Amino acid sequence: MSTEVRVPTLGESVTEATVATWFKKPGDAVAVDEMLCELETDKVTVEVPSPVAGTLSEIVAAEGETVGVDALLAQIAEGASAPVKEAPKAAPAPDAAATQTNAAPEETKPRDPEDAPSAKKLMADSGISDVTGTGKDGRVMKEDVLKALTAKSDAAAPASAPRAPVAASDEAREERVKMTRLRQTIAKRLKDSQNTAAMLTTYNEVDMTEVMALRDAYKDLFFKKHGVKLGFMSFFTKACIHALHEVPEVNAEIDGTDVVYKNYVHMGIAAGTPTGLVVPVIRDADQMSFADIEKAIAAMGAKARDGKLSMAEMQGGTFTISNGGVYGSLMSSPILNPPQSGILGMHKIQDRPMAINGQVVIRPMMYLALSYDHRIVDGKGAVTFLVRVKEALEDPRRLLMDL
Repeated sequence: MSTEVRVPTLGESVTEATVATWFKKPGDAVAVDEMLCELETDKVTVEVPSPVAGTLSEIVAAEGETVGVDALLAQIAEGASAPVKEAPKAAPAPDAAATQTNAAPEETKPRDPEDAPSAKKLMADSGISDVTGTGKDGRVMKEDVLKALTAKSDAAAPASAPRAPVAASDEAREERVKMTRLRQTIAKRLKDSQNTAAMLTTYNEVDMTEVMALRDAYKDLFFKKHGVKLGFMSFFTKACIHALHEVPEVNAEIDGTDVVYKNYVHMGIAAGTPTGLVVPVIRDADQMSFADIEKAIAAMGAKARDGKLSMAEMQGGTFTISNGGVYGSLMSSPILNPPQSGILGMHKIQDRPMAINGQVVIRPMMYLALSYDHRIVDGKGAVTFLVRVKEALEDPRRLLMDL
């Protein structure tokens, strides 16, 4: 009996995906819910498990092929002995050997573990090689490389520059790699944002003395009670929510000739991952406590690093916070995340001399940047928003009293 493996539902408004990696070959035995392949959509990676136990008899969609929802991916024969068809030819891999059709049964002829192609690419791109595999026979999977990269905390790769003429001798030493669907989508959305919105950025700076003192005073008690660390992101999230209530147009979006005001805050928290920037959304953040926000950020961050975010977890945001300071950025102009009308850029905390009450003192300062859509947010509203964020952070007691 043969069972079809088809492309699962990919999420709202997502109609196609690219077959990124096959973890099994025709002739391999598979168990129920064992991962067969990995699909890349515009935003997330989708794992396709085996619906039954049996033998993978045929791979219909090769790596690199674009498939639609419910398209046929493979056939699984239930039972140990099943006719096997070779997989469709994909781009040749360096370690691709002869076909396995006449190979001895796996239990009588051991073979060296073959790392997943997506894992190989990540390792080659990042220069990492010492990765412990958790797949079958010690095979290195994509998620193993992502975890190793997170642990290593490598600096983000620099952005590519427009291609210039290259000498033939140099071209022979180059490597051309197709952009992932995620990277293509990031590029398109960012460019669309610049082309569509009347984007403008306003800046301010905030003295982090009071927030840092409050955090140092209560971080141990906070962790003991809530089981999560007290970071700066919960303070910034609360401060932005406070400011959004006063300047609601920053929490709105344009729909045709209408302005849609959101009477809730779904906060997007931008997170850098080895495969690109993603923005998980904390829904109804305006109804959450500091502890709830920190727990949500920690959970979403872990999913982002492991490539486990679902489409639903990255949709519906009304405002975004991006923290370039974790990479050492001192100042930048963040790009809007459409259709949102505002994004706050956080930056590195740096000790700087400040004139306070007629004296020069050293204070931990951070530059803030608010990029906004000038079509619906006026300069007064943008400046007011940023000033309210600054006031709430420089005197966190204002958050408690809604001032």
